[in-house]
Amino acid sequence: MQALLDAIAGATPGTDACRLFHGRGGLHPGSEDWALDWYPPVWVLTKFGEATDDETRAVGEALAARQAQVAPGQPLNWVFQRRQPDGPVSRPVTDVMAGGVPDPHVVTEDGARYRVQVQRGQNHGLFLDMAEGRRWVRAHAQGAKVLNLFAYTCAFSVAALQGGAKEVINLDMAQGALTTGQQNHQLNGIHGRAKFLAHDLFSSWGKVTRMGPYDLVVADPPSYQKGSFVATKDWPRLLRRLPDLLKPGGRALLCLNAPEIPEQFLRDQLAAEAPALVIEQRLPNPAAFADVSPDRALKVLVVRLPALA
Repeated sequence: MQALLDAIAGATPGTDACRLFHGRGGLHPGSEDWALDWYPPVWVLTKFGEATDDETRAVGEALAARQAQVAPGQPLNWVFQRRQPDGPVSRPVTDVMAGGVPDPHVVTEDGARYRVQVQRGQNHGLFLDMAEGRRWVRAHAQGAKVLNLFAYTCAFSVAALQGGAKEVINLDMAQGALTTGQQNHQLNGIHGRAKFLAHDLFSSWGKVTRMGPYDLVVADPPSYQKGSFVATKDWPRLLRRLPDLLKPGGRALLCLNAPEIPEQFLRDQLAAEAPALVIEQRLPNPAAFADVSPDRALKVLVVRLPALA
């Protein structure tokens, strides 16, 4: 875990939430099971598996030393979450190791404000690896009608509306996540222009289609969530319907976050189920999420429905 300790020693956390160390990318031999995130003013350490007392102590000492250097006089706030690395999904164990960690609290990214919870659950309310996707949406949303599928806490919606979207439809099965999404809109002074629908997409195609067509569709589903979305089974079902949701010339942002499923899977399904769509590019991931294999990393494709001749 020396690479993690070295990263802490050189960390320069700023005002925005971000990843500081990404062992899961495979570029730091011996530290593959560690990740470190910055949700100001909290350091959030994740271990995929159990940690020894010596490892925990070493990290705590490194964080305390770095905190004293970068923020003299400010208290150290850090949280430690342990997750099962493989096998059956189980609830992560999260402990506040030092400081008065707020729950929830508000962090920023590119001027936008988001409500996060770092003391509970596996997902904290803002997926840091999707920062470039949000930037792309903000840059391409001017005047657009946007459909945000699997909206979670609606960060894409905030980005789209800040980028000048005229309307965003947010759809997610989880009402609790959408409630946080509504709070995120309020945090950013966004009132109106957004709808929040607690629906199962695959039971709501008629409603979603009638509300369209859309200039931009964002699809960022979970890779394996029983009862919601299973990537290998449900991506073909989604892509089959996607061209009917888009206006001619409209674009979609397709996000696949399963490390075991390569980019080619998504390309093959597009060719089979939605051949009318043209792949324009794969978005880069934030530099902090560099991975030894592009296929293991987050995969985000931009596709377009060609305009009518």
